[in-house]
Amino acid sequence: MASVEKLPMLAEGYEKLIAELKALREERPKIVDAIEEARAHGDLSENAEYHAAKERQGQVEMSIADLEDKVSRAQIIDPATLSGDKIIFGATVTLLDDDDNPVKYQIVGPYEADAKIGRISYNSPLGRALIGRRVEDEIEVTVPAGDRSYLVQKIEFV
Repeated sequence: MASVEKLPMLAEGYEKLIAELKALREERPKIVDAIEEARAHGDLSENAEYHAAKERQGQVEMSIADLEDKVSRAQIIDPATLSGDKIIFGATVTLLDDDDNPVKYQIVGPYEADAKIGRISYNSPLGRALIGRRVEDEIEVTVPAGDRSYLVQKIEFV
């Protein structure tokens, strides 16, 4: 029997998935109404509204199934309860780049990642390179922008 892979995520990411799932479930009756209304227009073979509503229904049902799967496999991790001297999921890391400029990232799950706000996935090239490292470790990583090197300056669990 195959084991179910847990999806580590922060509580914030879990709440976002739940909210998205709730919104999609609330959309279901509206889609059914749109299908019924389009069906009332007659010939279904040339009824664009009917086909669009059925397509949207398929998309929503697929999204709901995907979100339900993620929610059922969620492993919520609170970084404030973590500690240690190694970079792990949930850690906030301050790095020095090639020009000695500090950059700060939190290691999060793939569904929470947003580099613009300093959250990178543990599956990303930089995230994989950081996991298990300690303060003063040097890291070289190939990212879409090219080869980069960093020095781990600080590890926090906040």
